Amino acid sequence: MTQPRLRLKAPATQRNREPIRQVLQQYLPQPARVLEIAAGTGEHAIYLAHQLPNIEHWQPTDIDPAALDSIDAWRHADPHPALQPARYLDTTTTPDSPAAAYNTLLAINMIHIAPWHAAEGLMQLARHTLEDGGILYLYGPFWQQEVAPVESNLAFDASLRERNPAWGIRDLEQVSALAESAGLYCEAIHAMPANNLSVLFRKGLKG
Repeated sequence: MTQPRLRLKAPATQRNREPIRQVLQQYLPQPARVLEIAAGTGEHAIYLAHQLPNIEHWQPTDIDPAALDSIDAWRHADPHPALQPARYLDTTTTPDSPAAAYNTLLAINMIHIAPWHAAEGLMQLARHTLEDGGILYLYGPFWQQEVAPVESNLAFDASLRERNPAWGIRDLEQVSALAESAGLYCEAIHAMPANNLSVLFRKGLKG
């Protein structure tokens, strides 16, 4: 007898999923065709697909086989017609995604738990797969110029770099410059729980 696929749980999801929903609801295109990068346990995909209006298509992806299994386990336990089977996607390689197929890219708690070239790949993915006017949504901790870092983020950054020297909290100005080089501009920044930020980029010319 095969074992049931394990539904993994991330404790922070319960804290941040509703604030994330509130921000996304302000900017999400209608109808929304979403490509989620580094979907992790799948809990955000399940919650947001059910709670946000007019979700036409939601494609969760990850590079971790355990995460892919967890995403599909959550999807089978709480199905949504727009939620697609989990798919492997690694932004450090050339992603095999159709051009201009999505109007929303999500990357929640991704770029600080990945090497910098994963962020570079993410921006190129946005350039290639986002429709004009589509959004890229990032959630996580960031360093900001003229904003003093809080102790909890300093400790978190140190722990990340101890686990992998290529990881770490990213400078928001550098991330924004990387986005601009891929044809996106920063439209909005929202303060979030536990000293995180929601950062919205939009593809196309500003204004």
